[in-house]
Amino acid sequence: MRYSLLALARNALSGHAHWPRAWRAAELKRSYDVIIVGGGGHGLATAYYLAKNHGVRNIAVLERGPIGLGNTGRNTTVVRSNYLWDDSAALYEHSLKLWEGLSRELNYNTMFSQRGVMNLAFTRHELVEMERRCGALLLNGVDCELLTPAEVRRWLPLLASGESSRYPVLGALVQRRGGTARHDAVAWGYARAASALGVDIVEHCALTGFRIEGGRVAGVETTRGHSAAARIGVVTAGHSSVVMQMAGVRLPIQSFPLQALVSEPIKPVLHTVVMAGLVHVYLSQSDKGELVIGAARDSYVSYAQRGSFHIIEEQLRGLLELFPIFSRLRMMRQWAGIVDVTPDASPIIGRTPVRDLWINAGWGTGGFKATPGSGFVFAHTLANNEPHPLIRNFGLDRFVSGRLIDEAAAAGVAH
Repeated sequence: MRYSLLALARNALSGHAHWPRAWRAAELKRSYDVIIVGGGGHGLATAYYLAKNHGVRNIAVLERGPIGLGNTGRNTTVVRSNYLWDDSAALYEHSLKLWEGLSRELNYNTMFSQRGVMNLAFTRHELVEMERRCGALLLNGVDCELLTPAEVRRWLPLLASGESSRYPVLGALVQRRGGTARHDAVAWGYARAASALGVDIVEHCALTGFRIEGGRVAGVETTRGHSAAARIGVVTAGHSSVVMQMAGVRLPIQSFPLQALVSEPIKPVLHTVVMAGLVHVYLSQSDKGELVIGAARDSYVSYAQRGSFHIIEEQLRGLLELFPIFSRLRMMRQWAGIVDVTPDASPIIGRTPVRDLWINAGWGTGGFKATPGSGFVFAHTLANNEPHPLIRNFGLDRFVSGRLIDEAAAAGVAH
């Protein structure tokens, strides 16, 4: 213990100059088998599973800034798989199963905590929809329970849920296997594991364009030079439509700020994730004791990572209606991530009109929870030049055929 404390102090005083790097500081090579544009959780997971499951080792992950400081570091870390439609339930459930073994898989503590996710119902309409969703989930083999008002009160004794409250609770839907994880640990764990398998992680390498020859993508232009590739996958949450415009591809996506707040740390009082769609607020308590509080996305299209103050007012008003005990808490910091939203609130994963250029985008507010599953199926897709069976219906062609996967109602709060 004494040696550990001395080592910690020595490294702290030296600015961590002697700490070993978790992943190699790679330089951009002239060519690769696969280039992944976007070094967030999904991009790093894709590279890891490409190397581990498919033996592809000549891979580059390009990130315009440092790893983990994009949307991966700007979310509320909720993990669940209780989506309504068959396609979504299968994909998110596959991801949740990967979450359950991810720390062991990566030999890195992702701090995945299966504390449960509870969606509250305040109206008869919400209750009926929850009953419908729970039935669909059980048919798809996804765990789900419906709680009575009395059972909700036993789970959440701090909740103002009586008939005299402004929003009396009529019931709730619970997924006990859901919970939270540590967002930066997920990015760092995948980065370290991918790098150990030979993947080049090239930070501070912004994409400036694609090289397209004869209708096929041949490589990328970046701020650190040109690199050729046999296949390219774009995984740039928050800016997918901007990036794909460089290749002349127009995506049915709009980008919105999604805000969150963190309170000062307090003793453990909230043992689950609580979502309240009617009042536009959801919250959990972090391992450090902070309340992590989310809300509906902003209503305007923007790439500003700060959001608007009236959304904060609305979410705090809803929080205090449900939990008056938190009225004296101070908020410590606020941020916004940029979410790419499709017309049916489901992701786009598959081919683009440019041959050998693939897209993984449009996850909206569900991106973090899908990280392992998204990387797993996208890696399979890039390795085999064919969509994974779980994502066959998530391609761009659904916006032509009309076979949409409408998951707008499955968001934790109104989006």
